[in-house]
Amino acid sequence: MCGIVGLFLKDRSLESMLGALISEMLVTMTDRGPDSAGIAIYGTETTAFQKLTVQSQNPDSDFSSLSGDLGDAIDAEVMLETRGTHAVVRVPSNKIEAATKSLNLIAPNLRIMSSGNSIEIFKEVGLPEDFISRFNIADMSGSHGVGHTRMATESSVTTLGAHPFSTGPDQCLVHNGSLSNHNSLRRKLVRQGIQIDTENDSEVAAAYLTHKMKTGCTLGEALTFGLVDLDGFYTFVVGTRNGFGVLRDPIACKPAVMAETHQYVAFGSEYRALVGLPDIDKANVWEPEPATVYFWEH
Repeated sequence: MCGIVGLFLKDRSLESMLGALISEMLVTMTDRGPDSAGIAIYGTETTAFQKLTVQSQNPDSDFSSLSGDLGDAIDAEVMLETRGTHAVVRVPSNKIEAATKSLNLIAPNLRIMSSGNSIEIFKEVGLPEDFISRFNIADMSGSHGVGHTRMATESSVTTLGAHPFSTGPDQCLVHNGSLSNHNSLRRKLVRQGIQIDTENDSEVAAAYLTHKMKTGCTLGEALTFGLVDLDGFYTFVVGTRNGFGVLRDPIACKPAVMAETHQYVAFGSEYRALVGLPDIDKANVWEPEPATVYFWEH
């Protein structure tokens, strides 16, 4: 099954509440997927530095000297904030490529969850409620975010196999469904130079969108092409630096509901994920149409 939630804030006064709102939405979806949970938060954006969110199996030892070691390696100031098994590493924007390469050398056990000007991705094995407490998600602020609680069908239950998946700067995807052509598509994308780290079909979908956008497509155009190139059943919620999109396959057998007010746009696999949102009783609530791209941006 899997449970998906998403929240795009139009009203900036709600940004300090983003973590709390999306946390409640995700916990409500727990029984749709108890294997693992994850959230992508698009927070305060700056062009002066970029963020790498990294994960470690041994955070106490791996993060203790990371900022200093990485700073020495790239000859720049590095800032680090830890959250559970993850850390958000901030580096000058002109050093992001060097920092990524250096991380692979000085800390090969670390896994990069996301990179970009605003995105931070946290995900781990376990129930949403435990995950949210462990990472203090409810305290986070931002402009938009997506969340996922997983029932594994295509690959093993691991941190890397959890959603959201990020395969490009400030990009992420969460998925409910199953793709039938992910193995052949994975091979094609790898030949195109797209890095794919897991056997999860959902990461292939994320990588497909990244590839399309690298060729000049907008997110909406990439999602439209996906209706032809991605075989299977799916509901996607995707995030970019400025926006938030939704797409269901042409049959639309996976549940989905949306709500919009003057303050926000929200998505849930079921309506109960939305009931705690402000003024939900005044929202325009609808089921997104099959094979139709929905997209909002700041």
